[in-house]
Amino acid sequence: MANLSYTAFFGDGEHTFRLTKREIEELQIKCGSGIGAIANRIAARNFALADINETIRLALIGGGITPKRAYELIVAYVDGRPLIETHELAAKILERTLCGNPDEDSKQ
Repeated sequence: MANLSYTAFFGDGEHTFRLTKREIEELQIKCGSGIGAIANRIAARNFALADINETIRLALIGGGITPKRAYELIVAYVDGRPLIETHELAAKILERTLCGNPDEDSKQ
């Protein structure tokens, strides 16, 4: 089974990010587009603020953080910061969601 989670340092420490079906559905509603369109916008750097913020927030929740704590992390480490700082994280989360972990596939 493909590893769809992504672990990275964010804000105050290492966090696991994962978009499950439930979070993908909410992301699509919050951003008003399908997951493919959101991923394409981020890859092309033609994104909306919600594309970045909601991808990270919902992936934190999918990774096991409470919704309240995920919101607090977004307020503390995303809001008011240059978007490019969190663009790469959102891109990695979506890449892992769509493609899995390519390093894991080579080990099989």
